[in-house]
Amino acid sequence: MTSEDPTTATATRGIGTRIARIAYVVLALIAVIAVAAALFVTWTIQRSFPQTTGKITLDGLQAEATVQRDALGIPTITASSTDDLFFAQGFTHAQDRFFEMDFRRHVTSGRVAEMFGESQAATDAFLRTLGWRAVAEQEVAALDETTLGYYEAYAAGVNAYLSSRSGAELSLEYAVIGIENPDYEPEPWEPADSVAWLKAMAWDLRTNLDDESTRAQLAAGLTAADPDADIAGILDTLYPPYPFEQNPVIVPQISTTAPEPAEGSGAVPAGYATDDTAGDVLTSVSWRETTDVIEAADLLIDSIGEGIGSNSWVVSGELTESGMPLLANDPHLGASLPSVWYQVQLKCEKVSEECPFDVGGFSFSGLPGIVIGHNAQIAWGFTNLTTDVTDLYLERIDGDEYWRDGKREPLEVRTETIKVAGGDDVELTIRSTVHGPIISGLFGSATAIADAPVVGTDEGVLPLDDTSEVPEGEYAVSLRWTALDAGTTASAIFQLSTAQNFSEFRHAASLFDVPAQNLIYADVEGNIGYQAPGRLPIRGAGDGWLPQPGWDSAYDWQGFIPFDELPVSYNPASGYIVTANNAIVDDSYEHFLSRDWDY
Repeated sequence: MTSEDPTTATATRGIGTRIARIAYVVLALIAVIAVAAALFVTWTIQRSFPQTTGKITLDGLQAEATVQRDALGIPTITASSTDDLFFAQGFTHAQDRFFEMDFRRHVTSGRVAEMFGESQAATDAFLRTLGWRAVAEQEVAALDETTLGYYEAYAAGVNAYLSSRSGAELSLEYAVIGIENPDYEPEPWEPADSVAWLKAMAWDLRTNLDDESTRAQLAAGLTAADPDADIAGILDTLYPPYPFEQNPVIVPQISTTAPEPAEGSGAVPAGYATDDTAGDVLTSVSWRETTDVIEAADLLIDSIGEGIGSNSWVVSGELTESGMPLLANDPHLGASLPSVWYQVQLKCEKVSEECPFDVGGFSFSGLPGIVIGHNAQIAWGFTNLTTDVTDLYLERIDGDEYWRDGKREPLEVRTETIKVAGGDDVELTIRSTVHGPIISGLFGSATAIADAPVVGTDEGVLPLDDTSEVPEGEYAVSLRWTALDAGTTASAIFQLSTAQNFSEFRHAASLFDVPAQNLIYADVEGNIGYQAPGRLPIRGAGDGWLPQPGWDSAYDWQGFIPFDELPVSYNPASGYIVTANNAIVDDSYEHFLSRDWDY
């Protein structure tokens, strides 16, 4: 039998008690810290959330504007003037999406390294070379006073939001950026920040530039492997011609008379011709008839296709239970979080000439107005036209000059500075020819083409080597692209939103020059229609399927297809119009559009 010393036992229990108390205190402190951290994170996140109830007093509003949100947070904005309407849209966009807007404008201006450091300097160099921001500034300078006012009011609304908050109050992302880049502060918003985003969308929808680059690299590789190979034949096998005989086109037949409007819709729209009057012409459309939906679907896809691509269709009221047209649109832009689209409704309290907007649909955060949607009279939708609006030119460079038609021409040269967060500035020299900026050295596939040059000529595929009959110098690749010319899409958005009939819709479409799109239409009078808008090039020699010889001006673009000669359809006899990035017309159309239609 053993006995325990009472003194020892008491001391042991005392130590155990103290350890337990210390452990308890430590756990309590950990719990308090965890709760505090959770509360801090929650507060940091939630303090940037938009105010969705009550009233906000803002300098810049002329009168009261109302933002009503439904159960999904989708806003309806109502105001008594266009200035207040777009001011409120700018403020609301900024409430919900300002970091996205700020990031986008740094992308479009080639200033991402200012936010994220040296890793983005190469991206900035390429985007500065393309010069999206400079083109956007030219477009803003050319806006009419009314449209410029819309962009300025929108910018004022964004800036009203910026003036009320800073740092993480604007968005959680700024708290994260502040850890690595504490000096970063968002700049005031400008109209050019909005317009420049249209260039990014055009780049995303540039269609066949990647195919053109791939073909050139394939041709160079095949030639290196077998100088006697039939390069053109191999490329034709890899890129077979579009199967016009089995895949429908959007406007199969071009006619010279305007079809009659739908029953009950009144006269042919102003400016259009009937059989016995002069004026613009419209197309009529004929389709293969089918007995059921399954057969129709088989005809449309014919078991061919990637399963990816934009879709839209419009159906006449003659084929619907309600007797009214149905229009549907799925643009299939790349998935992102948040979505590239922002749903919103814009309403003037009293629709008038001074305040003409009563329109709902989808906008881009950072851009005033509605891109796809409907007003009280018409609805419209987009899919990508997939015409060829980009060409690569192989240039022959000799110092600060390039060869053109047997003569040396001076390169256009400019220098820009890329600012880098946490690093040294990067000086960038940008060179351009008459065709556009030189992108080899910045764009991987263009660099590969300059290193192993191949051109497409009227005689076929021509790999170039030291024995080729071309001017002396180094090879470089320049980009000719419709979006690098100042255009009018920034105005078209508002013209679409206020169009009341097919004539006004077509006028709006004539301004929507970049990116080239299929536009479908329906109205409350029962009419349906289609218009191919866009600035579409008229080529000289060559067709842009491969890089073209920049030293020969015969391969330059000769201008753009006149709008009145672009495909259009109004109330086709079929009663419906379908677009899915497929060919608009077949090769009987008088202008070359592309060899790279989606099947």
